Amino acid sequence: MLQRGLFVGLKTTWTLGKVIFPITVIVTLLQYSPVLPWVTNVLTPMMRWIGLPGDAALVLVLGNFLNLYAGIGAMLTMDLTVKEVFILAVMLSFSHNMLVESAVAAQVGVRVWWTVAVRVGLAFVSAWLIHVLWDGGQQMAKYGLVPQASTTPNTWGEIVWIGVERALYGIGQLALIIIPLMIAIQVLKELKWLDTFSKWLSPFARLLGIRENASLTMAAGLLFGLAYGAGVMIQAVKEDGVSKKDLTLTFLFLVACHAVVEDTLLFVPLGIPVWPLLVIRLVTAVLLTVALSFIWNRMEHRKRKEATYEY
Repeated sequence: MLQRGLFVGLKTTWTLGKVIFPITVIVTLLQYSPVLPWVTNVLTPMMRWIGLPGDAALVLVLGNFLNLYAGIGAMLTMDLTVKEVFILAVMLSFSHNMLVESAVAAQVGVRVWWTVAVRVGLAFVSAWLIHVLWDGGQQMAKYGLVPQASTTPNTWGEIVWIGVERALYGIGQLALIIIPLMIAIQVLKELKWLDTFSKWLSPFARLLGIRENASLTMAAGLLFGLAYGAGVMIQAVKEDGVSKKDLTLTFLFLVACHAVVEDTLLFVPLGIPVWPLLVIRLVTAVLLTVALSFIWNRMEHRKRKEATYEY
């Protein structure tokens, strides 16, 4: 079981590395070319209202259209403050891997436009609130073991080497997180602990206004994410007879807070406080789900009342 988990961890690291390595090198090259500075100047006025420099838009584009790891790979090449990295981390936590995870939403039975609107809305509203409310984090972020360029490179060969070095260090740090995590997930799968975890979640689901038969879907999304947990989630929806209301509430919770272990630990090498990141996601998910559940129940009550009067 541990060997299978180790194999999955190495395979996952290889898969992530194939994304992070080229993107880190390419973005490093763009930094020393006229392209990225030009893009930065164009986007700076728009990005300023959420407290980010113009080149940070590249992180958001890569994170949303490719995946979270591509966004992190781009961040590793940029000189950002702790506050700027934290804002990007929160935004990417809410909104990333949009194409794949929107397809998962469609397979489960949730409208794609609704999922995209909620996730993008959460990303930009949270960024603006952090920018306005937090005065700290002005020191430059230190990306764990990733080396900082001590001198300005003079040749394209030196620039490429800086990109390669950053990419390798970044992948190495992620491997230290991903491999143990994949081993733990393999243990959860093979020992059927996911079912146990879903039972533990049942009282919490009821507090959110969600029936117990949707707790397995919630457990899969919380532990494995929308993409990795797609198979479990789709199967749970088909076999457990989850209603449209419970499915919508569960997915609303998960678009704000999914893959809580992996997505949180991935930001550790970026040198930001990860506990506030986790708390923000969890609190946002709970408040949104409770609010929608309350509104949905009121609408259902009103419809039943009107139907009674008509009868």
